[in-house]
Amino acid sequence: MADSPIENIRHSFAHVLAAAVKKLYPKVELGIGPVIENGFYYDFGKLKITEADLPKIEEEMRNIVKQNLAFKKELWPAPKASLHYKKLKQPYKLDLIQELARPTRLDSARQARTALRRPPASRILTKVGMVHMGDVFLDLCRGGHVKNTSELPLDAFKLTSVAGAYWRGDEKNPMLTRVYGAAFATKQELDDYLWRQEEAEKRDHRKLGRDLGLFVFSELIGPGLPVYTPKGTAVLQKIKDYSRELRKEIGYQEVYTPQINKAELFKISGHYDKYKESMFHVRSNYTEEEYFLKPMNCPQHTQLYASELRSYKDLPLRFADFANLYRDEKPGELNGLSRLRAFSQDDGHSFCTEDQIEDEFNRVLGAVEKAMKTYAMKYWIRLSLRDEKNKKKYLGDDVTWGKSQTTLRNLLKKKGVEYKEAQGEAAFYGPKMDLMAKDSLGREWQLSTIQFDLNMPGRFGLEYVDEQGKKKTPVMIHAAIVGSPERFLGVLIEHYAGAFPFWLAPEQIWILPVSDKFAGYAQEVQQKLLAANKDFRVRVNVENETLGKRIREGETMKIPYLLVVGEKEMSNNEISVRERGKGNLGVMKLEAFVQKTHIRV
Repeated sequence: MADSPIENIRHSFAHVLAAAVKKLYPKVELGIGPVIENGFYYDFGKLKITEADLPKIEEEMRNIVKQNLAFKKELWPAPKASLHYKKLKQPYKLDLIQELARPTRLDSARQARTALRRPPASRILTKVGMVHMGDVFLDLCRGGHVKNTSELPLDAFKLTSVAGAYWRGDEKNPMLTRVYGAAFATKQELDDYLWRQEEAEKRDHRKLGRDLGLFVFSELIGPGLPVYTPKGTAVLQKIKDYSRELRKEIGYQEVYTPQINKAELFKISGHYDKYKESMFHVRSNYTEEEYFLKPMNCPQHTQLYASELRSYKDLPLRFADFANLYRDEKPGELNGLSRLRAFSQDDGHSFCTEDQIEDEFNRVLGAVEKAMKTYAMKYWIRLSLRDEKNKKKYLGDDVTWGKSQTTLRNLLKKKGVEYKEAQGEAAFYGPKMDLMAKDSLGREWQLSTIQFDLNMPGRFGLEYVDEQGKKKTPVMIHAAIVGSPERFLGVLIEHYAGAFPFWLAPEQIWILPVSDKFAGYAQEVQQKLLAANKDFRVRVNVENETLGKRIREGETMKIPYLLVVGEKEMSNNEISVRERGKGNLGVMKLEAFVQKTHIRV
């Protein structure tokens, strides 16, 4: 399939970047320069630069583009290309050519027989793409460019950052310098993108989480293992409590399962074979049995189901679980709350009959839709299917997968839900409906999921007795409402830019006495608020600072309401109210304020 025009623009800018860096730093070693979302990058060896050097490189890129250089692709025999880069002392290009020239694995006996009839050289020697950019630059490349640099929009690109990257993404290989750039068809698109990037940096949950005092990381505790402060715990608990409320509304009962389990459990579930690399191994001082920290709740829930003889009258049987999970993520992939080693999920599993699938699906989908409305997040639906070219990644046979994927697809259609199919995104035990939420900056996050599993119940020998007294295997539906509450906390910090809605705010109300003289009245207001609603998170701020400074501090900490009390307020049994984002609302009775805030608390 041909590249799109914008991909050609971005790919061409990557070559221009390489040419500019090569001119400014002649001894540089060239890596690769692919197109990525919103732009491009290029990897370089023997290049030590910082972001302060980017304007100079960008200016050289502009000079190159203005030369109106034509792109022209040629096919060179691999030995010729190797000799070219050997003379230029470009080891990474040589590595790429060796990879491209390596004989490919034959996928079938017929292909093997066909290959054997060809001359030996045609099976080993390949031709590689070499792209000229005028007579200024020559690069190893598959193609996909504009015809001439004059087509490149100079007002719609910008070099954005410098980072380190291992060659071929392997930590055993040398660390290269990666230069990122953004490129669009128009200046307006670039400006919009740069604004979003700047805004995203301001909203970075790692920074805001620290500034708002929500969570900390400690090297002594370990990477990917956050510790939540009282404020952060308050927000996290509200997220979990809301998911609990939604679960209860659709008939789920909460359970609690252990963090460590025998390996045998995961061998039966399939996690041992398909997921072992991401699991923490646990060693006992007293037994040789193999244990693991659990990465998911589903295997344990099968044992709750199996603990009793089940009848069709018992189904659906629904379990919800917020116990901690653990996954051995690679250190380089850990990222604040977005990727953790310890977290929970608002997880649930329904064991049901086949004729109950539709109702169970609709129940969970309704809860998910209600949650997204509450959190003010738009979304779209992804139907995540098995990779038909790599079936070994998954449990079960073709018949089982065909049935489960067709069932899920038909349910979405019957419900009138628009969706996009994604091959290879299924869980290893079944297809799933993934909710792709969009935050206030338009960034997408995979949150909720509903997964069909026709494999695990059979592997564990789960059964129920139907109306005719026959034993049958139940269907297992895995579902999460927001996914991991911890990860979702990070998403919400950025979605709201730290300004949580009233019901989620770690501190909802500050009471600010004008001076110490009115501290007693401030305490009285606090007690009345708590009497009106014990769940209010309210603090009396009597710090030895001016009122103005305490108000600014409250605004910086994004407190929803600041209540100022002084002589006038105390005399009339009132409060002066300042609302975040709206400023001074004037004086009102405490009862009126309580009514105003009588929303989800």
